[in-house]
Amino acid sequence: MIANKKEFGLGLVLFIAFWAVFAVLLSPVFEGNNLLDYMDNLYNTISKKSSYYIPDVQKKVPAFKGQQIDFVVKAKDADQAARTAKLFQASKATVTIDDKNVKVSGDIGMILDNVLADSDAMFKNDGQALSSKYGYEEKKVMYDWWNAMKYAETVMTKQEKFKESTTFNKVMTKAIEPAYNYYGIAATDIMDKIWMVIASLAGYVVYTMWYGFAILFMFEGWGLRLEH
Repeated sequence: MIANKKEFGLGLVLFIAFWAVFAVLLSPVFEGNNLLDYMDNLYNTISKKSSYYIPDVQKKVPAFKGQQIDFVVKAKDADQAARTAKLFQASKATVTIDDKNVKVSGDIGMILDNVLADSDAMFKNDGQALSSKYGYEEKKVMYDWWNAMKYAETVMTKQEKFKESTTFNKVMTKAIEPAYNYYGIAATDIMDKIWMVIASLAGYVVYTMWYGFAILFMFEGWGLRLEH
């Protein structure tokens, strides 16, 4: 038995309208995307602008010029081993392939210069530069670099060369990973989209409250009350 039909009716109308709007939001009416995809892309373009750490990492490279490193990168298969060898050959390092193991001996500074240059090109969506340079797909290039840097970091840590291991880690997390994750996304300054950002945040709050009040009015109209 409904205790307050007017309040229950208001809640029901709000509830139905909420889902009607939800259906529209999931339709491709926002430049060919639904709202979730549109907003996801918007915030990706904004966050990319603030995720460009490569110049800061590049400032650390001169300290490692002329410093040698010897380590082994373990590839998952012979194909990756061959690909990884190309990366270090382009870094002027000496490379030997033994099955799935890639033995590397080279100048840390030159290796870092090369991986950061590749990361910078990838971050700026110039994947063609990488695929032309190494002869295979650009995202695989970045994946192979990440795998190689992980092994280099591990070797430096075991040797207690923590300055070097920290730098390799920064190359992975501040250069390779953002370059890979943001590839294909155009960077946008938040101030260029500030009103859209404000509208999206305000809309989220209002839409959430809309659902809450719909449920509240329906339950109260039905006669449900919290008792102490």
